[in-house]
Amino acid sequence: MKIRGSVVIVGRMNVGKSTFFNRVSTDVKSITMDYEGVTRDFIKEDTEWRGVRFNLVDSGGIHLRKSQDPLFELIRSKVLSVIESADVIIFMVDGTVGLLPEDREIATYLHKLKKPCVLVINKSDNKKTDENLHEFDRLGFSNIIAISAEHARGIEDVLDAVVGLLPEKSLLKPEEKPSFKVMLLGKPNVGKSSLMNALLNEERAIVSEVAGTTREAFSEPITFYKEVIELIDTPGIRRKRAVEGDLEPLMVKSSFQALKKSDIILLLIDGASHTLVDQELKLAFYGFTEHYKAFILLINKEDLMTETGKLDLERCFEEYEHFLKKVPILNISCKTGKNIGRIMPLVSKVWKKYSFEFDNSKINRLFVSSLAKKPLFHNKEHLRVYEVRQVRTAPIVIQMIVNEPDWFEQSQLGFFENILRAEYDLVGAPVKIVVRKHKDKF
Repeated sequence: MKIRGSVVIVGRMNVGKSTFFNRVSTDVKSITMDYEGVTRDFIKEDTEWRGVRFNLVDSGGIHLRKSQDPLFELIRSKVLSVIESADVIIFMVDGTVGLLPEDREIATYLHKLKKPCVLVINKSDNKKTDENLHEFDRLGFSNIIAISAEHARGIEDVLDAVVGLLPEKSLLKPEEKPSFKVMLLGKPNVGKSSLMNALLNEERAIVSEVAGTTREAFSEPITFYKEVIELIDTPGIRRKRAVEGDLEPLMVKSSFQALKKSDIILLLIDGASHTLVDQELKLAFYGFTEHYKAFILLINKEDLMTETGKLDLERCFEEYEHFLKKVPILNISCKTGKNIGRIMPLVSKVWKKYSFEFDNSKINRLFVSSLAKKPLFHNKEHLRVYEVRQVRTAPIVIQMIVNEPDWFEQSQLGFFENILRAEYDLVGAPVKIVVRKHKDKF
């Protein structure tokens, strides 16, 4: 089904845009809080209503006046750019506070764009909204709908109006379903958004020296050798005692939700710090060993690394060699562009390993012959493997039918994992091995 166009939700801060977006979205993506300026990067989702597909975009709060604050100005310019490229605009106001001068300024700006627009008066479940409704007639819009995004009232009316205003013919190419999802993960201000922009070759993510600029996980498709890949940028994750205020726990939750839905994790660390902190390793272990996500380690700011610092980092790697020897490591610089062009080929290579299908007869012979050369014991009893087969790809799951499952502890499972890695070079791909008793039905 082709996409008919782009619909952008516009309004000043804290009028309920993200709540509305989450109501319409198939998945909660925008963080909602009771104070202003939570959404910074715009969030986009392919949406369908009554058989019509369109891109729905949740913008940050719109500001028309320029600012001396570089971050504020960057957000403002990005939001205006998204609005001006829209096919239909949902202009949302807060009915509880009535018509404000800022609403008038936004309305004037939108009229100049001459784009189809639906004026949505949110929070209509409040008595104050009833008193203020007539004020919004002065804004000069013909399509006016009162809703309560929080209580899901009037949402269908808005979507009906939007669909009626979209172009009859598709103006956008149909978006292909991504082959797999790649997530950018790391501490605040390590360069994730800069890397996102470099890979997309556009200024999609807001980049600032202020830590915590990215507040929600958001995604964009990228085509690499005719294969569509979904890139996901996430808020920075830090240890719990470093989390401040009510917003950051939600940012962390947003990142972990995105992690669970991803296939490959790109963990970005700050090479200029010349160390590998525990929090970064916990992220790595969490994704690779608990959720069996494919993994690539990227060391950013390579241009700022000293020779002594590189040696310090190598010593840190030695301490965690048991894990890092299984994953690819690439030094990059988002600032100079060094090795940025090598990232997507590496991602593609890791995906092929992660989604690899084994020949079951071959891995049976491989495991049996390995046990014949090096028998394994449990209290002088032989560990026997009767059958081996792959039961899943992406992640790789291998099932072994054995004599006594309880005898196969982590060290023994690691033995068989190492056999697979040596034979197939499964760099970056986790392997899960499950054991079943040979008499069990399966």
